[in-house]
Formats: sequence, structure tokens, C-alpha cells
Amino acid sequence: MEPSQEYMYAHVSIDCAIFGFDGNELNILLIEKEGTAAQKLPGSLIYQMEDTDSAAGRVLCELTGIRKMSLRQFRCFSSPDRAMDPDDVAWLEKTYGRPVGRLITIAYLSLCRINRTLSAAARRKAAHWCPVSDLPAMPFDHNRIAEEALCEIRQWTESEPAMLFELLPVKFTMAELRALYEAIYLRRFDIRNFCKKIARIPYIVRLDEKQTDVAHRAAHYYKFDRIAYNQLRQSM
Repeated sequence: MEPSQEYMYAHVSIDCAIFGFDGNELNILLIEKEGTAAQKLPGSLIYQMEDTDSAAGRVLCELTGIRKMSLRQFRCFSSPDRAMDPDDVAWLEKTYGRPVGRLITIAYLSLCRINRTLSAAARRKAAHWCPVSDLPAMPFDHNRIAEEALCEIRQWTESEPAMLFELLPVKFTMAELRALYEAIYLRRFDIRNFCKKIARIPYIVRLDEKQTDVAHRAAHYYKFDRIAYNQLRQSM
């Protein structure tokens, strides 16, 4: 049998792309690559008796201490050269205590409010939020995973816009909502046109409440109305 036709022997891992919004730009959660100064996405090889969804939940809990967060599988990364860098291979084999050849990862994506407190375990792993505009060079193909995750968020914006409100406070201003769209699409939106478009969306509801203790003109708060959203979806 030719080498190109040999059946592969592979390890399967989980990597999680967890995004938060700080009011100005999207951030992604990174951890230190143990024993090095490099940074990476949170991830792990899966256990023998563990499915991928359970592994993703375990990785998230071990990193953040958060047990209830929606994680969605969005892509498999299986290029044969994912673990070709000798430093990456050496780190894997030292960390997991076994030879690692072909490495396939199932990537999960989650959106959360950035003010969620990271656990002490997370701090020991030097977990931190990093702006997506300032990502370092990461091991394996983690930069590509982060890029593909951002593309997935853009698709959610079109097909499942309710997901975006996981990134915003319960009450938010029009400026915060516009900043979120600009962070996702990496471009500016005309303020007037954006406000007109949002005003036509029935599930984004303007409240009577306004900002307080601000130096500029106080803006109205808005909220996401899930009942109105579901009704609209059912009628489509």
C-alpha cells in the first residue's frame, strides 16, 4: 500500500473559540500554552470514554468554572500538517505523555458577556481576553480557527441574530449595538442608516429608560425581546 493510501492513526482534540464584547471590539479568550510564553485557544485531547460535546463542556468548565454556557460545534480541522511543527509536537507529547502524530480537532464556538468572572483555575492558566484585532501568532492552526469562528459569527448575524445579544448587556444603547456590528464586520456603519434599519426590527425594543451620569446627551436604552423574535421567526 502506498503511503498516501495508508489508514491514519489519529488523536482527536477539542478547541474552543469563546468570544466576548467589551463595548468597543470583539475579544477572544486565550490561555498560555503551559510551560511556554505562547498563547493558544483553550483545548484538550478528548478522554477515551468521552464524546466531543462532553469534552467541550469539560474544557470550558476547567478553564472558566462556568458550567452553563452554550457551545456550538462549527467545524472540524483535519489538515495533515496541523501538528507538523516540531515544537508543537514536542509540547503535545510532553503534556499528554504519549506520542502524537495526526491531530484532528473539533472546534466549538461560544458567545458570552465579557463581564463573566473567570475562576481561580482560569487565572492559574493565565486565561485572558484578547482583542481579535491584536491576536498573537498561535500554535497549530489556532489563528485559522479564530478566523473561521469569526466568519461563523457573521453567518449567525444573518441567520440567527438572537445569538448576538449574548454579547450585549440586558439593556444596551444604539451606539453599543452599532459598535458590536462594526466589530463583527470590521467596518464602519453610517449612524443614520443603521438607526433607521434597527428601528424597523420589532424584537429590538426602545425603553423609556435613559443613560445617567454621562457627559454627553443621554441615550435611550434598548432590549432584546425574545418573544417578539420567536413570533417573527414562526411567521417567516
